[in-house]
Amino acid sequence: MRYICIILLSLLSINQSGQDLYTCKNARITLFSSALIEDIKAVTSNGVSVYNAATGELDFSVPIRTFQFEKSFMQQHFNSDYMESDKYPKAIFKGKIQEQVDITKEGTYPVNVVGELTVHGITQKRTIQGSLIVKNGTISMASEFMVKCADHHIDIPQILFYHIAESIKVTVSATYNPYKSTASK
Repeated sequence: MRYICIILLSLLSINQSGQDLYTCKNARITLFSSALIEDIKAVTSNGVSVYNAATGELDFSVPIRTFQFEKSFMQQHFNSDYMESDKYPKAIFKGKIQEQVDITKEGTYPVNVVGELTVHGITQKRTIQGSLIVKNGTISMASEFMVKCADHHIDIPQILFYHIAESIKVTVSATYNPYKSTASK
């Protein structure tokens, strides 16, 4: 929650009125690894995001420990052995939508977001494709992209290559609400 406040403060400094700010406090993020022996899936609905419609700035943060697995031992190994979530508690993306989207008009808009993805303490520049959907006055975003474990120094022991894929598919879905400043109340 502290991270979303920092994001909001930085975005508010760009846009003092807050009228173009939208927040999501329950973004759904799914991780999927398809390997030779088994598929592994983890889900969380604890992602937070801030979108500035005026500038296209988009920030995401997800607490690593909130990912839930079907098997508890997978969750334990994910947090302690691979993600080291005590040391690196969040995955963070900070970027900017490249296309100008008119959020007053309904539709599905393909977008490219250029920014930096920080996972396991390693930051990588990324361009992520997705969709921005405006329907019934609501803004939502969806994306699916791959993350290579090696790019973020996530070591997978050779013996486990048949269990864990070298690249993880990440699926993101977020619905945004207009930001309401408590200062204006």
